[in-house]
Amino acid sequence: MKIIIPIKRVLDPYTQARVDKQSQTVDLNNAKMAMNPFCEIAVEEALRLQEDGKASETIAVSIGTDKTVDTLRTALAMGVDRAIFVKTGSELNLQPLHVGKILAKIIEREEAQLVFMGKQAVDNDNNQTGQILSGLLNFSLGTFISEFKLSDDGGSVEVSREIDSGIETRKLNIPAIVTVDLRLNEPRYASLPNIMKARSKPLETIELTSLDIDVTPRVKVLSVEESGTKDRAAKEVHSAQELYSELNQLGVL
Repeated sequence: MKIIIPIKRVLDPYTQARVDKQSQTVDLNNAKMAMNPFCEIAVEEALRLQEDGKASETIAVSIGTDKTVDTLRTALAMGVDRAIFVKTGSELNLQPLHVGKILAKIIEREEAQLVFMGKQAVDNDNNQTGQILSGLLNFSLGTFISEFKLSDDGGSVEVSREIDSGIETRKLNIPAIVTVDLRLNEPRYASLPNIMKARSKPLETIELTSLDIDVTPRVKVLSVEESGTKDRAAKEVHSAQELYSELNQLGVL
């Protein structure tokens, strides 16, 4: 079974985002970047399947400028077999539909049977690409997955996810797309020997223009503002009665 893992390079989630007022975008100049945390979990789950002998090959795919290669190298250092880099040539504002169409072409070309991806990227929180990709490819879909189990014959998977009323378990036929949540696993760190090995692993570059995909924006961003977390205050409470009192004072109740 061949597994595709789409990954994304995002602003490090532990840093404060800065907004460029003129362009109405997040200012990424000199910003610390990292692999999307949900993508790390997807990579880890794919590697575990391969280590159990249930996957023949793992392939990381990412879309962006030349700097995106660093993120792909991280995935290779974690243990992924090879990587595919879709080069945009500039900082395009690719939207979920565009990303879905690009990934669909890659998955069809590679004839992958399983796709692991993060449920969303922490930079825009769209939570749409997996669902769009499922529609484009007509693959089974499981979202927000916290448990994953491949059947013995490899023809289906059993997935669980948290819903308001408890835990929902579903059976998906292969081929399938699975978007993962935080509780699925704990991603590994890349060891120094694996970081060195990653330099010699295959990394294919594909020009976005060669895929003949219309990347005209369908959604217009009207404004981008900082979250204002600096003005937020926190207070520790020690009982339900104290919490009720605090909420009552704030006018919440």
